[in-house]
Amino acid sequence: MKEIEFIWEHFKLNAEQRLKGFNLFVVLSIFADGGVFTAIEKGLNPYLLCILGIFIIVLAVVFLLVDTRSQKLLKITIPALKKLESEFRAESQLFAIDAREQGKLVRYTTAIRILLGSQMLLGIGVLLFGLSRIMC
Repeated sequence: MKEIEFIWEHFKLNAEQRLKGFNLFVVLSIFADGGVFTAIEKGLNPYLLCILGIFIIVLAVVFLLVDTRSQKLLKITIPALKKLESEFRAESQLFAIDAREQGKLVRYTTAIRILLGSQMLLGIGVLLFGLSRIMC
């Protein structure tokens, strides 16, 4: 295997895994959130709300850890890819162009972290709501 193929395959694998992980998080969150709304609507046992809240919090934390690892694995390939692409014409140096034009806010990482944080806050809110129902 050539060096460029090795580096590119590493980058590609980790980029795909990051997106697949994010997609799985979204699907699991939809089901968990739906469970919360159903439990509240039907007036189910508040212990169930506590369990759902804890599940949502754990889900967000686990996916935050997985995403952080995926992001680190992606970042280690970028210097090598930039070095390899430095031999290309300026308009074909995609990583260099992206690095120059990339904003601090408009990034996949920002979007993923906002969603993970929102879900974590929802989980905390659901847990607290369930606990308040238990104590009443």
